[in-house]
Amino acid sequence: MFFDSSKLLVIAGPCSLENETTCRSVAEELRAVSEKFPELQLVFKGSFDKANRTSMEGDRGSGIDEGLALLRMVKEDYGFPVLTDVHESSQVAAVASVCDVLQIPAFLCRQTDLLTACARSGRIVNVKKGQFLSPPEMRYVVGKLEHEKASEIWQTERGTTFGYQNLVVDMRSFSILKTYGHPVIFDATHSVQLPGAGDGKSAGERQFVKPLALAALAAGADGLFIETHPNPEEAISDGPNMIPLSELADLFESCLSIWKAR
Repeated sequence: MFFDSSKLLVIAGPCSLENETTCRSVAEELRAVSEKFPELQLVFKGSFDKANRTSMEGDRGSGIDEGLALLRMVKEDYGFPVLTDVHESSQVAAVASVCDVLQIPAFLCRQTDLLTACARSGRIVNVKKGQFLSPPEMRYVVGKLEHEKASEIWQTERGTTFGYQNLVVDMRSFSILKTYGHPVIFDATHSVQLPGAGDGKSAGERQFVKPLALAALAAGADGLFIETHPNPEEAISDGPNMIPLSELADLFESCLSIWKAR
């Protein structure tokens, strides 16, 4: 089993696998952070395809071939396990040949064929709770993965739709999700997203990442999902939600203080 309850699991990286320069900058900082805080269990993340952009004008990213090459580079050069999103069953074999963790996007968390294909890959499956689901409904998602004997299952809370273009995080969710017997992660950056509120793209409220992350850990979350970028304002996606790379170490220090105090 990969998950280690004696460490704080952190999935971190850029929203999109934009290019080698961005990936190396983030990986180098994550390596420095991991050396400073050995209590962290770090997984590098990045998406090769932002398949659910708000508009057709949105940059979807590197594509699967270049994206997997970048993830392989991070894995080989920096030693991190790597994670990426899988949007279609046909992508599973290629992604599983490189990635340690296959992630089911929130909008696709009920897609049975995708869930079962990922479960059969032999890789860890991280499934994001859909913005449209209540926490108790996740037991059926988990049940599909268990039915196909997924090697390890992670559940990620990323906020729930709250009216138009807004999300709210129900802190009861962590206790409920933990009853399904698998680690629970809090996606602190997508939870502050304002979906579709940025004139053809999503906006966000980065200032709430830290308080929500601290609250989630106090409420029992086993890990965090954090997107970060050297210059979020220049990122091709989710810039308003991402943590500037220069602020990452301070954020993790605060998060560890809450996690250790539980």
